[in-house]
Amino acid sequence: MNVVAVPGSLDHQTVDGLLDAVAAMQEQRSLFDARHVRWIDPNGMVALLAAGSVARDRQGALPRLELPESVDVLGYLSRMGFFREAQGIFDFDGHPPRRASGTSDVLLEITQIQGNADVHKVIDRVQSGTGAVLASKLHYPATAVVPFSVILSEVCQNIIEHADASGWVAAQAYNWARRLGRYVVVISVMDLGRGFRGSLTEEHSARYGDRWGDTTALEAAFLHGLTRFPDSGRGQGIQQMRRQVQRWNGAITIRSGTARIGQVPEWDDSPPLVDTLEPFPGAQISIILPARVDE
Repeated sequence: MNVVAVPGSLDHQTVDGLLDAVAAMQEQRSLFDARHVRWIDPNGMVALLAAGSVARDRQGALPRLELPESVDVLGYLSRMGFFREAQGIFDFDGHPPRRASGTSDVLLEITQIQGNADVHKVIDRVQSGTGAVLASKLHYPATAVVPFSVILSEVCQNIIEHADASGWVAAQAYNWARRLGRYVVVISVMDLGRGFRGSLTEEHSARYGDRWGDTTALEAAFLHGLTRFPDSGRGQGIQQMRRQVQRWNGAITIRSGTARIGQVPEWDDSPPLVDTLEPFPGAQISIILPARVDE
């Protein structure tokens, strides 16, 4: 049996290790040992769903998930809708807690994206409650709800138009008191589709010749704005997201295949490019928006 040790802190800084471990696994049934998880954010939750899905499809059986021992983590996973989405992906070791009724502090619980109706549902949810969070936590102006919704719409639409597979999106606000000294909003969007290289190969691989690969495809899309459409005016969602995230001094990273590329602000010590990852399907996007600091 493959045993995957889930990191005790599963967030944007550690999900690559989890995805790499699953990408390199043999075809025996898997056990995901999450007993020691003490912290998990939307990137960690969605990555766990993606990793479990890959293990399930490769091995022809549901992988087993040993639940976190932390009551707080279990409760948070429940509030974020993780256990609902994990049905059919994991065989649980123990009984997941039921979601509590009543109001929740979740900005956007984990939502599966399969079609345009799902994107509209996400935008409706966000627009109904995001304004207060962006104003009170991040000190953004009231008008920020519109570009924030555009970012979410673009990353979700990317799944529908380019992945040829379903995916998930989730978002939450956190107080990064020790790490950054202010609040942030973390957005995670992941799919298990054909990835950036697969999406761009037909239109652009010939011009790159032997250099064509996951890294080159990510650079072409992320840095140069190339899309799978011959019309240069179409498919510019990634570039729009980059510009808006940069205006808010945020961070955006995209993993696809064996590479990860990012727009990294001064407060983030993540490398802007990594090209030594294990081949994992689809695309995994992380966006972190920090609170505005008055100059």
